Amino acid sequence: MTAAAVADTGEKKKLNICLVAQRFPVLGRASDHSFLWPIARGLSQIGHRVTVIGGQSNLGKSEVQRDQVQGYFLHDSNPQFAGVPFQEAAYEKFLSLHRAQPFDLVHCMDKSGYRISKNKKNLKVKVAYDVEATEISHIFSALAMSEENLGSLLSTFASVSYRFLTTYFGKDRDILKSADGVFVTSPEQRFFLERYYLFPDHHIYTVPYGLELGDLSAKPEAVELRKKYNLPESCHLVLTVTDMAVPEEMKNLLRAFERVAVKKPNAYLIMIGSGPGWKAIEFEMLNLALGSKTIMTGALSTEEVFDWISIADVFVNMSARRTGYEISLFEAMAQKKVIIGSEMSPVANVIEDSQDGFLLRPADTQSLAHLLTELFSGSIPTTEIAEKARQKVIQLFDPQRMIQSVEAAYTQILKRS
Repeated sequence: MTAAAVADTGEKKKLNICLVAQRFPVLGRASDHSFLWPIARGLSQIGHRVTVIGGQSNLGKSEVQRDQVQGYFLHDSNPQFAGVPFQEAAYEKFLSLHRAQPFDLVHCMDKSGYRISKNKKNLKVKVAYDVEATEISHIFSALAMSEENLGSLLSTFASVSYRFLTTYFGKDRDILKSADGVFVTSPEQRFFLERYYLFPDHHIYTVPYGLELGDLSAKPEAVELRKKYNLPESCHLVLTVTDMAVPEEMKNLLRAFERVAVKKPNAYLIMIGSGPGWKAIEFEMLNLALGSKTIMTGALSTEEVFDWISIADVFVNMSARRTGYEISLFEAMAQKKVIIGSEMSPVANVIEDSQDGFLLRPADTQSLAHLLTELFSGSIPTTEIAEKARQKVIQLFDPQRMIQSVEAAYTQILKRS
């Protein structure tokens, strides 16, 4: 029975679904994309057949069968695909599985499913993409760097125009052309796709991706970290997690923190992460004479990041490049930390400014410095704000609502296609 026939009879069809993502953690707290396995598990629990094709999981196994989901991780202990680019390996694995039992729909969390979508007509399969597969995040990043003066506005316009032209015509147009639907998490993403990328609005689906945060009980402070880095008990800690892909984001934070350190000598900045911009960020830190006030930890495991969150006072994430939700930020909310986020990122749809967190333009270093100083001076009711943040994150992520939204979107994609 076709999808259209199923829709006409009102019968709920059980779908054969393939989820593709280069990084697909099996345990919910393992990465930025911690909503992936809950989606796979939730869909299988309501009767759909779900297969995962990933590059790597956090288990180090090439095949995993858990929660009624079959997972294949092609770059985990799998000599067959050793050295094969993931997009090519995913396509080959998909073909072998599709021949055995044809899929109804493929949901690509990144661009690694492009070869599948490019050949979807011959494969007779529908393809949905997450907005993360596009380069739209670069547009948000450029917009976030603007300041309120004519020179900055002109510079931002030029930067946004250049990034749009290079990303859209270079990569995104082909991906969107091959998509039967695109999943977004915020109204801004939907607006940009429809208005500037000319993607039909009726093929855009807003889904409340959630996080499987597991145990949300308050955790004890990792006091050993204070001892290891000789951090005084009375110090104020500002924590940020970054991929260091765009040094300017961290440079703005350093410039703001320089003003804070002058007024609050017991304040420290902790920067977790590693990436191509490490040297540029380190040079800026040393140039601002913040070497004794800043700790650059490098890349850490998820549990190590959570340990730092347990002793931090403020969690800052001013990046606008991510189009989804960051698990570290919401873990910080759950642990009653004061959150400062970018008004250009999806978190702006979660945090109510000055109620359960704060939202600023990333380029506004003066406002960021002033806010941090006020927080450490005790003139802002941080305890009340942090408690509201915890309650917000507990109430926000409803796995059942997420699964229902994803399933409804799949049904619409099959019906409209």
